[in-house]
Amino acid sequence: MDASSEHALNDELLSDIQRLSFDYFLNEANPANGLIADRNTAASPASIAAVGLALSSYPVGVERGFMTRTAAVERTLATLRFFWNAPHGPEPDATGYRGFYYHFLDMRTGRRVWNCELSTIDTALLLAGVLATGAYFDADEATELEIRQLADALYRRTDWRWAQDGGATVTHGWRPEKGFLRYRWEGYDEALILYILGLGSPTFPLPPESYAAWLSSYKWKKIYGREQVYAGPLFIHQFSHIWIDFRGIRDAFMRNVGSDYFENSRQATYLHRHYAIRNPKGFAGYGENCWGITASDGPGLQPSRAGGRRFFTYLARGAPFGPDDGTLSPWAAITSLPFAPEIVLPALRYFHEIDLHDGNPYGFTASFNPTIANADGRPCGWVSPDHIGINHGPIALMIENYRSDFLWRLMRGVPAITTGLRRAGFSGGWL
Repeated sequence: MDASSEHALNDELLSDIQRLSFDYFLNEANPANGLIADRNTAASPASIAAVGLALSSYPVGVERGFMTRTAAVERTLATLRFFWNAPHGPEPDATGYRGFYYHFLDMRTGRRVWNCELSTIDTALLLAGVLATGAYFDADEATELEIRQLADALYRRTDWRWAQDGGATVTHGWRPEKGFLRYRWEGYDEALILYILGLGSPTFPLPPESYAAWLSSYKWKKIYGREQVYAGPLFIHQFSHIWIDFRGIRDAFMRNVGSDYFENSRQATYLHRHYAIRNPKGFAGYGENCWGITASDGPGLQPSRAGGRRFFTYLARGAPFGPDDGTLSPWAAITSLPFAPEIVLPALRYFHEIDLHDGNPYGFTASFNPTIANADGRPCGWVSPDHIGINHGPIALMIENYRSDFLWRLMRGVPAITTGLRRAGFSGGWL
């Protein structure tokens, strides 16, 4: 295949996968309140992180012709009005408290379900989407003005200092029954976006010491000859990058090691591929074009039913130190597209060739395990039956960042982002 036909094939595949992933947010939604189902199953509650990804995706949908601007305004406004007006207080059946929201909400009523936590990270992902809509819908007319006003008000309401619970770093969350969770955002993780938004707040900002405390908990490792701030699951190296272009901007830690977070994610992407090529545990299917280990569903088989090996259900899988049970996630590889297109595009084509999209309404399956043979003999083996909102958002948005830098450019103009980055000590590059 010559270079031009290969480019055309890649572009067609990317367009197709991006559109199918975007469709999740159009279909798995309650248009009345803008809530997005965590999974495409009948009883699924809404995930506030999926709502944040949906809000970020609507501008992309308008730009790509997937939906009209009028439809995007209507859906966005319904979402923002819901979060602003929903029950907000310490009661156990509220929607949120102190500007944070419960991880999972009833799709119809918007109230807390499953006694879940008021989630600081999921609220941060929601607010990133809220701020994206405030930046995009800039027309001088009533509905778009209301979007901007609500986006600003929702962000200003979030009390980041309260979420510290007297400590330097931010807690994972809070429950009305028991108070703050004992875990904190420490060690390199997906909370980079959380700290940036918290530091950028005009009302209840995190102090700079909170970011310094977070940086002090990093682990710098050299693995397979590649140096990086380590985190096992690929999603950790991706989520904050959906909204923030980290190319060429550095905080104190990255200045000290001569890298940046974009390059760090590139190294992590190559590490995952290298791990699949080495395949130390001898799982079926792993190889140079078949990789991607992250938080995902799994087959959940006990050793007695799986030749002595244990296969987990939902788990934050990671490489190279595990846990790894042979379960791979196409979305994890695809979401690394901006970091390393030269290795992601061949993986994308391979996933297409082994029919991981077969019969799926939203593109590739969420996860698969080739080690567990499928009754129909397909090379992908066990396949996850569900589609998940927080998988499809990163696909649609990182494909767009790869193709056009669209969301990155949009977010560069958001004061919450630029102020947060500067307060965190970032400098250089576009900043």
